[in-house]
Amino acid sequence: MIQTDVCIIGAGPGGAAAALRLGQLGIPSVLIDKAKFPRDKICGDGMTGRTVAILNRIDPSIVDDLEKMPNQAADSWGVLFSMDNKRHFPVPFRRDYNKANDRKPCFVAKRIDFDNHLIEKVKKQPLIQFFEEKNIEKHVYTEGVGWTISDKSDSFQVQCKVLIVANGPLSPFARHVANIKVDPKHNAAAVRAYYENVGGNHTDNFIELHFLKDYLPGYFWIFPLPNGGANVGFGMLSSTISERKINLKKALLEIIENRPGIKERFANAKLDGDIVGFPLPLGSKRRPLSGDNYMLIGDAACLVDPLTGEGIGNAVYSGYIAADQAEKCLKANNFSAEFMKDHDVRVWRVMGTELNLSYRLQRLGNYPGVFNFVLWAASRNVQISDLVYSMFNNIDVRKKVLNPIFWFKMLVNAK
Repeated sequence: MIQTDVCIIGAGPGGAAAALRLGQLGIPSVLIDKAKFPRDKICGDGMTGRTVAILNRIDPSIVDDLEKMPNQAADSWGVLFSMDNKRHFPVPFRRDYNKANDRKPCFVAKRIDFDNHLIEKVKKQPLIQFFEEKNIEKHVYTEGVGWTISDKSDSFQVQCKVLIVANGPLSPFARHVANIKVDPKHNAAAVRAYYENVGGNHTDNFIELHFLKDYLPGYFWIFPLPNGGANVGFGMLSSTISERKINLKKALLEIIENRPGIKERFANAKLDGDIVGFPLPLGSKRRPLSGDNYMLIGDAACLVDPLTGEGIGNAVYSGYIAADQAEKCLKANNFSAEFMKDHDVRVWRVMGTELNLSYRLQRLGNYPGVFNFVLWAASRNVQISDLVYSMFNNIDVRKKVLNPIFWFKMLVNAK
């Protein structure tokens, strides 16, 4: 049996970030994953500014090396919103950016490459014991000792004082021990495909979110990858999918093959691999994230942004927070559920307001006229254009969108 102070189940971005942060703090840990790296992970592949910022806190070389990997990571400088492909509104991540001199704010990279990049950093950290191809199925709690986890045959066992659970939306621990239940109103499903030779991408690799009237609330996306590739996908709320009996794969192909302005861009495109589906456990509902001697992070904690579907940044940040909490627990020799609640408090303080606002904005997707109006107004008026930019980059401004007075001013200014 391996004994350690901290054990992390799941070596995706959240788990890897937690282990690397612990190493930065001088704390040994055991990191476990059921797969052998490099391995693929179904995802939108977008790494926003939050991901970049936290990785820079842990180890600036992680992002530095991404910038030196042009065949694996495409730099992106903004997001393009579209409504029925009739109105388009590009929002740069930074104003007046200079691609030649500025640090790259965002990346798009296949998870098989990005996750392996993090694991290579893990393998170089002497305080991390990394185990691949270990499928953890048993979790036993002993008061005063902590958790003993093992594979099905008990041939691999780890005993720890702090368990960080980072093994995704279908985590057995999250479902059966932490009692995290799937709520269709706070869960989404999506399909993702890789295409080669997609035409008409933004010259600065803006990621694209296309809101289509027939498929609201939900969106179709195109995220540019290196060498002319693209991550292309479509997602909706699980409750809506069930109510409207929507086949996501068929919907994705219908958009690509039939939608004006989109089908032309895929005229010479080629599907690379299969169209695959994945769940998105949304952070629109607050759930307990910890208990005696354990913490949940990333998708296991249901922290995906309800508006954009972005989960990597919140996974990395929650892993960082969990590592900090583990340090506090070890120093205080206190691993109780009550003491561990500080993890929940910090996660919700950092992400709660943003996740709540994203959820409320997501619900506006039931009203396509709102999207049309915002994009129309922003394209006609510089002040409104600046306001939309600020809304995307500043959470305090985003709060105004939920105030009726905001819409009145917007209507007046748009005339």
